[in-house]
Amino acid sequence: MKQKISYAGGLVALLASGLVWADELNMPVGVTDISRQVYDLHMTIFTVCCIIGAGVFSVMFWSIIQHRRSIGHEAAQFHESTKLEIAWTIVPTLILIGMAVPATQVLIAMYDTGGEDMTVEVRGYQWKWQYKYLDDDYNRTFSFFSNMATPQDEIQNRSAKGEFYLLDVDNPLRIPANRKVRFLVTAEDVIHAWWVPDFGIKRDAVPGILNELWTIVEEPGVYRGQCTELCGKDHGFMPVVVEVMEEEKFDAWYSEQVTREAERVANLSKTFTEDELMVQGEQVYNTFCASCHQPNGQGVPPVFPSLVGTPVVSGPRDEHIRMVLDGVPGSAMQAFGRQLDVAQIAAVVHYERHSWGNNAGDITQPRDVIATQEAGQ
Repeated sequence: MKQKISYAGGLVALLASGLVWADELNMPVGVTDISRQVYDLHMTIFTVCCIIGAGVFSVMFWSIIQHRRSIGHEAAQFHESTKLEIAWTIVPTLILIGMAVPATQVLIAMYDTGGEDMTVEVRGYQWKWQYKYLDDDYNRTFSFFSNMATPQDEIQNRSAKGEFYLLDVDNPLRIPANRKVRFLVTAEDVIHAWWVPDFGIKRDAVPGILNELWTIVEEPGVYRGQCTELCGKDHGFMPVVVEVMEEEKFDAWYSEQVTREAERVANLSKTFTEDELMVQGEQVYNTFCASCHQPNGQGVPPVFPSLVGTPVVSGPRDEHIRMVLDGVPGSAMQAFGRQLDVAQIAAVVHYERHSWGNNAGDITQPRDVIATQEAGQ
């Protein structure tokens, strides 16, 4: 009796572990209505496929066993059967129609981007995301970049990997709970793809094309995703993080960002001290440049040249500014003219010309960047 109980308990444990294993392999349910619809559709189609598979293989194995030659059965002699051909045409057609109806309903819901409460432009860069909040009032529009925040020590295996290894960013996208948010997805350089599995949404980011999607998230929290298009050597370093905030907290955060944007615009005509330029320049360099040129400026020649004692940082300042603005065609050097404002470009140019033993002996101000831009037009 005890042995039977032991066998029964072992069977229950095996089934339970099997269910957990299957749940881990299955797609997530998600936290939005669309994600739940997608999951239900997935399970419906999966069930239909399992029933069809079980039926087909049952008939096949029964036929193989019951009509084998070893027990005296001979193959039927016929060339065609009109009834059979009609059956295997109509039945699959009805099955496909039965699956197409719910699938079409879900697709229609996924592409219904109207009636939104707010709109966010999502623009992919190698290898970061830019989020721009598009308010009806132009003066309330602002944007920022979202870069991977995983420390280099973890990436280079010099320290233990954190819980969100390669899935953390410095500036997450923030949206309010219980409001319909419409996303306009595009890219600046190559094809990317913006994907948040818990929302049940993914859309390709293609240069020159605006793709749309939307979401309504009911539960505040932090949700993570990734770029799912092979977009270059650092493709795996391009995570997506969305922080869903309570509506009141989001409104307060939004107003704060609008105020900061007004302050940033006012700084575009400011004259900075050398210390201010160095502090801001280091921040910009570590965010946008260090992944290629390294934190110590040594780079990884020949693909990513060194910035220590080279003609770029010791030569004419306008040429240095122009290189940062327009990039270098045919190389890995991106154009940052549309990614950074003139104050950030001035700061990073000054930082590069006065760091790691460099001493160009000049000061770069936002007005110098503006002058270089106007000279090149």
